[in-house]
Amino acid sequence: MSIKPKVFNEHFAFCTGFENSYPVITDHRGKDLRRDGFELSGHYHHWQHDLKLVAEMGLRYLRYGPPYYRCHVGPGKYDWSFPDKTFKLLRQLKIEPIADLCHFGLPDWLGASFQNPDFPQMLAEYAGAFAKRYHWVRLYTPVNEILVAAQFSALNGWWNERLKSDRAFVIALKHLCRALILSEQAILAVRPDAVFIQSESSTYYHSAVPDAQDSASFLNQRRFLSLDLCFGHAVDASIYEYLCDNGMSPQEYRWFMEQAPPLRPNCIMGSDYYISNEKKVTDRHGTAEGSGEVLGYYEITKQYHERYKLPIFHTETNRKDEKDAVRWLYKEWFNILKLRADDLPILGFTWYSFFDQTDWDVQLREDNHRINPMGLYDLNRKIRPVGEVYRHLIAKWRPALLAQPQYRKLTNVKPISRRIPGHGANGIPKRSPIKRERAPGFHGRQVSRNEG
Repeated sequence: MSIKPKVFNEHFAFCTGFENSYPVITDHRGKDLRRDGFELSGHYHHWQHDLKLVAEMGLRYLRYGPPYYRCHVGPGKYDWSFPDKTFKLLRQLKIEPIADLCHFGLPDWLGASFQNPDFPQMLAEYAGAFAKRYHWVRLYTPVNEILVAAQFSALNGWWNERLKSDRAFVIALKHLCRALILSEQAILAVRPDAVFIQSESSTYYHSAVPDAQDSASFLNQRRFLSLDLCFGHAVDASIYEYLCDNGMSPQEYRWFMEQAPPLRPNCIMGSDYYISNEKKVTDRHGTAEGSGEVLGYYEITKQYHERYKLPIFHTETNRKDEKDAVRWLYKEWFNILKLRADDLPILGFTWYSFFDQTDWDVQLREDNHRINPMGLYDLNRKIRPVGEVYRHLIAKWRPALLAQPQYRKLTNVKPISRRIPGHGANGIPKRSPIKRERAPGFHGRQVSRNEG
């Protein structure tokens, strides 16, 4: 199995993105409030200037998507007025979008809830309609950070359905993963050469105390769940038992193992890494808190690549500490160079996002309107020091990388086992040898994104 020989128009893709989350939260009055990243950054008003700034910086790739909740107004009904303008300008500026179709939220008519079983098919219809209208778009992230979306919405109780249970988490997860696969199939029916860059949080859990070792081990298997289902990689017995105990049937699991593998030739593994992605587990119940950077992007990315054997794209990183942003940029870039030197297929790098963000220090769950200086530019459209350094880095490294051979070949992939773990030869499920009072790891506060 090999990656298509010309995924990008250059040997390495330097990228950024516009923060376009749109989850629903409960505001201080107890009412629903939509947190729209484009609205918070002023992009709806400054879109022309914003996209031209991207081009002026020398960036040719942009993680960018229309607001799903605004564009999909009902079954079979779409409002393309805003993306018609923005995607036309992107094409004129010769910026290739990585089209982000569902970023942490759903339309109100779908209940703004990932518990809705109609969501996967509705998103697939939207994805197909988008691909037909913008037929020149080739790069996609159909559903952004599935594990984070399910955790924050159905486990932590922060977003959208705002539930707090293992069962709600598994239901959200299976709907998000099903939506991804159906959307990829719908896009490929229109554009057979489409490439899917599936961004996901790259995490690791450390045991802070001896009693936490089992919980950390479980969490270090759970971190792969969304990509396992989306890439068709068999989970281990304890994770399979957890899924079946909390709302996924054996037939649903088998569907993922059958439907996902044929899509792999069109897939790139997107890996997001922040200083908050590594956790220390402090008790046997799986309570976790930030450990700071211990292993780092290089080591954790190698773990994910060893599991999936897919090309890699570093799809998100930043630091909200403005004074440390330049150091962090160089550190992540040096990790990219080390991965390339070790012949891992790393195809791109993203500083996320282009502009400062708002209230991501509390994961959007409070309406504080606090500006987080994470961007290459501030919200007054003034470049930050990290933006200047990134522009310089691109100018120096792009020609240097052009002189180096592009990593075109994907390491040979072993056949993916579709055997359901925990089942005997007769198909009867076996109980996991792991004993626990309840599945650990889902009862403490865990944050995986943008606490940098």
